[in-house]
Amino acid sequence: MENEKNKRIHFRSYIQWPIWLGLIWIPVIIVLSFLDKSSMMFAIVAFILFEVAAWVLYYRYKKKIAKELVEFAADYSQMQRSMLDGMEIPYAVCDEKGNVFWSNDIFKTSLGEKNKSRLNLKSVFSDVEGLMPSGEKDSIVHHVLLEKKSYRLSIRRITWEKGNGAENGVIPDETVLYAVYMYDETEILYLKKEWTNNQLVAGLIYMDNYEEALEGLEDVRKSLLIALVDRKITHYFSKYHCILRKLEKDKYLFVVAWKYLEDMREKKFTLLEDTKSVNIGNDMAITLSMGIGVHGDSFEQSYEYAKVAIDLALGRGGDQVVLKDRNDVEYFGGKSHSLEKSTRVKARVKAHALQELIESADKVFCMGHHLSDIDSIGAAIGVCRAAADSGKKGYIVLDTVIGSIKPLLEKMKQSGEYNDLFISREKALEMVEDNSICCVVDVNRPNITECPELLKKAKRIVVIDHHRQTNERIDGAVLSYIEPYASSACEMVAEILQYYNDGVKLKNIEADAIYAGIVVDTDHFNSKTGIRTFEAAAFLRKSGADAVRVRKMFREDIEDYRVSADSIAGAEVFMDHFAISECTGKTNESLNVVAAQTANSLLNINGIKASFVMAAMENKIYISARSIDEINVQIIMEKLGGGGHMNIAGAQVEGYSSAQVRQMIKNTIQAMKEKGEI
Repeated sequence: MENEKNKRIHFRSYIQWPIWLGLIWIPVIIVLSFLDKSSMMFAIVAFILFEVAAWVLYYRYKKKIAKELVEFAADYSQMQRSMLDGMEIPYAVCDEKGNVFWSNDIFKTSLGEKNKSRLNLKSVFSDVEGLMPSGEKDSIVHHVLLEKKSYRLSIRRITWEKGNGAENGVIPDETVLYAVYMYDETEILYLKKEWTNNQLVAGLIYMDNYEEALEGLEDVRKSLLIALVDRKITHYFSKYHCILRKLEKDKYLFVVAWKYLEDMREKKFTLLEDTKSVNIGNDMAITLSMGIGVHGDSFEQSYEYAKVAIDLALGRGGDQVVLKDRNDVEYFGGKSHSLEKSTRVKARVKAHALQELIESADKVFCMGHHLSDIDSIGAAIGVCRAAADSGKKGYIVLDTVIGSIKPLLEKMKQSGEYNDLFISREKALEMVEDNSICCVVDVNRPNITECPELLKKAKRIVVIDHHRQTNERIDGAVLSYIEPYASSACEMVAEILQYYNDGVKLKNIEADAIYAGIVVDTDHFNSKTGIRTFEAAAFLRKSGADAVRVRKMFREDIEDYRVSADSIAGAEVFMDHFAISECTGKTNESLNVVAAQTANSLLNINGIKASFVMAAMENKIYISARSIDEINVQIIMEKLGGGGHMNIAGAQVEGYSSAQVRQMIKNTIQAMKEKGEI
C-alpha cells in the first residue's frame, strides 16, 4: 500500500512543472557570462519573462484545472456507484460488527422487506456461527437460507486507509472493512438435488432358502408359493417406478432412482418382513437378501457395488439389505437366524477346490484369530491333516497360547508327532514362499488374524469361517467358504474332511481337537446347533473323538470359577433384559475366555435376553456378547467395531476405560432400542 502511495502523481506538482522547467535557464546564463555579455543579458531577460508568464498562468488556471479534475473524479465515482448499484450480484460493505455502510439495490431486495431496515448482517443471519472472517482468514463462505432462497454468502476482508473515500461521514476512519457478496444458488442446488434424486441405483435380490422352503410341498403349492413371492416383490417395487427383472428362479435385478431408495431406507425395507408373511402351508418362510450399489462413478460401477453388497448380505446369514458405496457399507435387517442348508453340495465343492489348491502348493500355513481358541486351533489341525493326506507339510501359526488350549497342546507335545506343527509368526514369514497357501480359519477380518503380515506375503489365501462378514474382509482370497449358519469353524472343516480325497483318516487327538471346537462354540450343543452340527459330531466320534477326554481336557480351574462367580454376582441388569458385567481378578485362564463363559452363564438368569461381559487385556477391553434367540448381539457389537453371530459376538475396544465401555454398551443398546433395530 505504501508503494502505491509513493507512485501517485500529485495535482500541485503536475501543474507547477513549467515553473521548475524554467530553472534550466540558469546554467545557460552562467555559460553565456563567459562567452558573450550581450547574449547573457538577453538570456536573463528571457528567463525573467518565462518565469513571470509561468507564475501568472499557474495562479490564473490552477482553480479551473482543479475544478475540472474534481468534476471528472465525481463523474467517475458516480459511474462506479451506478455500476455497483446496477450490478446483478448483491454487494455491500460493512464493519466487523456487521453494520452495513453501503449496499446496492439488489442486496437490499435480497434481504427482504422485514430486513431492509435492519442494516446489520449479524441480526439478519443470527443463526450463522462465526459470520465474519477471524484470525488469519481473509475471507469466509457461508451457505444460508433467506426469504426461501439459498445463497452463498462470501465475506472478504479489505483494507481501507484512514480518511480516504469517506463520504459525508458514512464510512468512518476504520482500518478494516468487509466486502459482502451474496450469490443466489437456489436454482443450482435444486438442479443438483434433482440430479442426485434421479441418479440410477442398481440392486440384486436373492432368495436365501429357495430350495429349503419348497422342500416337501406339492408341485401346485410350489408354483403358488413362488408366484405369491413374485407378486410381493413386484408390488413393492411398482410403487417406486422401478425396473425389475427376474434373472433366475431365485434371483432378481432392479434399477431404481435414488429418491425412491431414500424412502425404502426410512421404512427399513418392509419387503423383507412382507415376504416372510407368505404362507400356504410351507413350514419355512422364504427370506430375501438385497445388495444395493450406490454413488458409483458409473452405473457399471454401481452394479459392481451391488454384487459386493449381495455377497456381504449372504455372508452375514441373509434376510437383510446391504447398501454399498465407494467408502461405506450400511446394513438393514438381519434379525432372523441363519438358515441351515440341508444340502452338502457346497461343502463337497469347496472340499474338492481345497484339495486342488493344496496339492499344487509346496507348504500350507494355517492360522486363526489373535488369542486363538480351541475352535480356530481345531479347524487348523483339521486342515493340516488334509494337507498331510495330500503329502504336503502343514504349519499352524501360533504366538500367544491361552489357557484353554494348553491341555490340548500338552497332549500333542507328549505324542511326539507334532513338534514342528506350531510355529511363530516370525518363523512363518521366513518360511512362506510364492507357491505357499495361507489358510485362515475361524476369522474373516484381516486385522485380527494371528499374523496379518502373512496375508500380504502369501500369494494364495483360503478363508474358512462361520462368522458373519463385515465391510472389513480379507481381499484376494482364491477360495472363500463362509457360512454363518454353521456352529463353528470345526464343523465346517469336519464336513470338508469327509469329502476331501474321498475321506481323511483322523488320529484320535486330532478328532478330539475338532470335536472340542464344536463343543465349546455350541456351549455343549446347547446353542446354534443344527442337523449338520450333529452329523459332523457323529463323523468325529466315528473317527475316534471321545467326549469324556474332551470334557476332562476343558475342565475349569478353581480360580476361573471364582472370577466368573464374582462377575456374575456383580452383574448389572440394564433395561430389565440386558446383563452387563466385567471380569477382573487373578485367573489361570485368559480373562476373555472366562468372560465368554460368564456371558453364557448370565443367560441362565430368568428375563435376561442378552449378556455383555468385559475383560481388560493387553490395553484393550474385550467384550463377549451372548443371547438366546430374541436379540441380535452381532449388530450391537458391530456398532462397537466388532462382529460375530446373532447369538455369539464380541468386540475389542481400545483407548477407553471399563467404565466408559460399559456406558458405550448402554448407549448403543438404548439407541438401537429406540430406533427399533433390536
